[in-house]
Amino acid sequence: MVKIRLTRIGTHKRPFYRFVVADSRTRRDGRFIEILGTYNPLQKPSEIKIDLEKARLWIQKGAQPTATVLKLMQKAGL
Repeated sequence: MVKIRLTRIGTHKRPFYRFVVADSRTRRDGRFIEILGTYNPLQKPSEIKIDLEKARLWIQKGAQPTATVLKLMQKAGL
């Protein structure tokens, strides 16, 4: 199954995430299929940059967003 999820690329105590499309069996920070955007929770307000067209395309193909990603996508306007 393909999922849309967050992968952490930030340093210690400085989280920064990417929205990625990945196989559900891979590790959190492992291989992925495509990068859809970024999420920076440290900025006020938190910065969400996501390519909504690519996200819609992957959801139409059957990719399942995680609960956290779904909330962030709704904040971004999907």
